Formats: sequence, C-alpha cells, structure tokens
Amino acid sequence: MNSIVTVIGATGHIGGVLAEKLLAHRVKVRAAGRSKDKLAPLARKGAEVFAGALEDVDFVTTALRGADAAFLMIPPHYTAADMRADQRRLGANLIEAVKASGIQRVVVLSSLGAGLSAGTGPILGLHEFENAVRSVAELAAVILRPAYFMENHLGAIGLIKHAGIYGSAMRPDTRLPMVATRDIASIAAEVLKALTFTGITVREILGPRDYSMQEATSILGAAIGKPDLSYVQFSDVDFKKGLEGAGISADVASNFLEMNVAFNAGTIQNTAQRSAANTTATTLEHFAREVFAPLFQQA
Repeated sequence: MNSIVTVIGATGHIGGVLAEKLLAHRVKVRAAGRSKDKLAPLARKGAEVFAGALEDVDFVTTALRGADAAFLMIPPHYTAADMRADQRRLGANLIEAVKASGIQRVVVLSSLGAGLSAGTGPILGLHEFENAVRSVAELAAVILRPAYFMENHLGAIGLIKHAGIYGSAMRPDTRLPMVATRDIASIAAEVLKALTFTGITVREILGPRDYSMQEATSILGAAIGKPDLSYVQFSDVDFKKGLEGAGISADVASNFLEMNVAFNAGTIQNTAQRSAANTTATTLEHFAREVFAPLFQQA
C-alpha cells in the first residue's frame, strides 16, 4: 500500500517541489497550505488538498491524522509585530497537532545555525522548534539544516532594477554555503519516500560550495547582462530602513539584521565537514541563469 505524507507549506519553494516529487514516486500526498487556489495545481496532479492556517490546531491535526509521515516547517510572517512570538505560536501548534494526530515520523525544515541558542535572529525560532520536536516521545525525526537559500537573492531584484546595485548588511567577503531550495526538496523527498528513519537525525545541506556576497553578485550580474554589478554593504540603520520600506515589520527587520551580523562574525556555520552527503548539485551559476535571470526580466 502506498504511504501517505502530509506536506505543510505545500505552496512554498520547498514544499511545492517536495509535493510534486512525492507524487511522481506515487506517494499519496496531502498538500496543506493557506490558499486553496494556490493548492489547485497540486490537486490536479493528484494531491489531496487541505486549505487552512497553522493558527488552527484542529486544521493541522486533521491534515496529519492517519498520515505515515509529514514535512513540517514554520512559514515566515514578514509583517509579524513580534517574530519570535509568532514562531513560538506556530511551532507550538505544530507540536500539539503532532501529538494529537499520533503521527510517528516527521521531516523538519530548520536551518544552519539552529544548534545555537542566541544571536541568530530568525534562526533562533528554529532552534526552539527543534527542541520541541525532540521533546515528543517516540517521534522519529530527520531535522534538515540547509544553508543560505539561493532564493534569498530574489529579494534584491527590485534594488538592482531601481538602484543598479546589490547590497545587504553582510560584508562583501563574507563566505557562506548557499543552496537551491529545490535541492532541499529533493533530499526531503528521498527521506519521505523511503520512510526508514528512526530516532532523531540532523542533516546539514550545504549546497555546491561556499560563495562570498561579492562573488554571488558577480554571478547574478553576469546572468542578467550586468557583469559590472557592484555589491554594497549597507550600514545597520540603512539595512533596517530598506527592509521596513519594503513592508517588513521593524521586529522582523531587527531579526534579519541580527542574522546578518552573525554571518559576518562567522557565528553561523556548518558543524559537519563538507561531504558528498551534504553537498548538492545546483550551482549558483545555474540558479542565476535558470531562475534569477528570468524573474529579473519579468519584474
């Protein structure tokens, strides 16, 4: 009999690809997300759709009950007045639903740096969620800790269009592993397709290699016909002001600034040495050509 997997966040960069990959392997997918309209493409491909909000514990419990496993993630709410409180509330709802549904296996989306207990901005909420997952008796979990998403660069399209530069609070020479979200989805799909895991396992996902922000800017610039695109390190004040100007709440902006400072300091980094198991295929050059450039042209 085919297994049943619930995918929380099934309309996101990771959840959407994950759901499609599982369906391609004839896994029965319950696609859970906020918008029924956005879930419709997965329904047409054979997924059972659950439309609702993580704020509703009964909804999450129903989506999990009877499934063999689930993909769990806390979606970011960029307008939250208190980001940490929002993360705690959604994380607590997921844990309550896991317990009420009796589900036995979960794959959890966390982040590089989630082993740290302070100074990591939004990643700290994932540290707390990991601990909550570990507290559930007899729950088997694979905790995925991916590196910096390549998709984060998409947020710079407007800045490049209007100011002709790329910038953030990170130093130009700050090097960090970067990973395409579709590669995270591929790893999650392999784990959820096999359903052989027991206990608690942490897997770091480090992308193809480390990139500096200056190098990333050059790669993105080359893909959009701007080989001389320059990278600018913004002051803390200007970085926060820019995020708030884009509609992000002051508290969320402060959390992202704290994360950038931690990257600059080398606080957030992989704890495992790079290996074939934690290195993924999609290079930033490929991402720039196949994802970033088309979206830049459409903007």
